Amino acid sequence: MYLSRMELNIKERNTMKALVSPNLFHGAIEDAFPGPRERKLWRIDWLGGNYYLLLLSPEQPQLHRAAAQFGFPDSVSPWETKDYGPLLDRIREGGLWRFRLTANPTKACKDEAGGRGTVHAHITVNYQKQWLLERCRKHGFSLEDESFTVTDSRWLRFYKGNSGKRPVSLLAVSYEGLLEVTDAQLFKKTLTEGMGRGKAFGLGLLTVVRAGD
Repeated sequence: MYLSRMELNIKERNTMKALVSPNLFHGAIEDAFPGPRERKLWRIDWLGGNYYLLLLSPEQPQLHRAAAQFGFPDSVSPWETKDYGPLLDRIREGGLWRFRLTANPTKACKDEAGGRGTVHAHITVNYQKQWLLERCRKHGFSLEDESFTVTDSRWLRFYKGNSGKRPVSLLAVSYEGLLEVTDAQLFKKTLTEGMGRGKAFGLGLLTVVRAGD
């Protein structure tokens, strides 16, 4: 696995449009890999006053098109890629890690016939935190309510499909805090496969750094 990061040029109109229409990033990311299209985990981060595209993939990407559209193609290193294996090898039960996650916390409301019904986003911080607390164990880690917080919540609204007429609305909620690994293998799977809905549109990627680093 490889983790790549590309700084985004927010002075470009394409970039500002893509920040609220993540399907534009999705297409450029898929073009960075040869062969059949496979879903990749990615996320937009705001760090040190700059926006970055963060991408996790089984192969090293060639982000020339993405850099031309949204980044700085003329810079010495338009993007950087690192081997993700050494970090995965450090995962152990009981390990404490600082984490960042942008996800789409939702609930399914049953219809009158008792079926799955409609999926709705959690729009309050308490329910957004509860969503993660209820799912952390099955993803290989544990959380305390006071050990993490919601740092951002924003709607992504765009159109998808060949006709461009299918409206999509996703609530992107960002979390940061401290977690403890309870199942190393399950947690590694979460790191490489993500969690929640909307993975094609920049949601579900969980990243960690060892507590104290």
